[in-house]
Amino acid sequence: MAKKDAYQEFLKEKFTSLIDSLNISELQKIFLASRWLDQMLWMEGQAGKARNMYYKLRLLTIIGGVILPALVSLNINSSKMREIVVIGTFGLSQVVAISAAIEEFFHYGERWRHYRRTAESLKTQGWQFFELTGPYAGYQDHEQAFNVFANQVEDIIQRDVEVYATQVVQEKKQQENNNDNKHEKVA
Repeated sequence: MAKKDAYQEFLKEKFTSLIDSLNISELQKIFLASRWLDQMLWMEGQAGKARNMYYKLRLLTIIGGVILPALVSLNINSSKMREIVVIGTFGLSQVVAISAAIEEFFHYGERWRHYRRTAESLKTQGWQFFELTGPYAGYQDHEQAFNVFANQVEDIIQRDVEVYATQVVQEKKQQENNNDNKHEKVA
């Protein structure tokens, strides 16, 4: 079973407590918990996963890329040791190439930044709503500000979907164009 992220648990606990303390309808509390809080926590989790994969893959690529030239330049007299270094160099070069290819294919760095921006936008809206600041400053209470908040949350989620879909479609088109260009050069 995957371990729970302590920060996410903290956020869930604190925001759930804030939601419960608001003087709004039960239906609005359900919206806050199931739409805003759930989406914000999901984005937080996705950002963390993408960041971790990005760091792992980049570190493998960087460290392996630094070690490879040193291994190649070694001048070893022992044939047994030379064979071990050659096999190790080949293996490490494959690890570096695979790591770079996986990061290029999945774009974990871009995903991390995308999810982080969306999570932070959702958190900002939440804090402004709870504090009745920003776009909610003119409202007397949370009940009055709720529709504006719900609209802001839906706009953020919609933008997230549009950006993500645009990136996926754009990547697919780029890959198809690259494949078409390769075929034209061969012919």
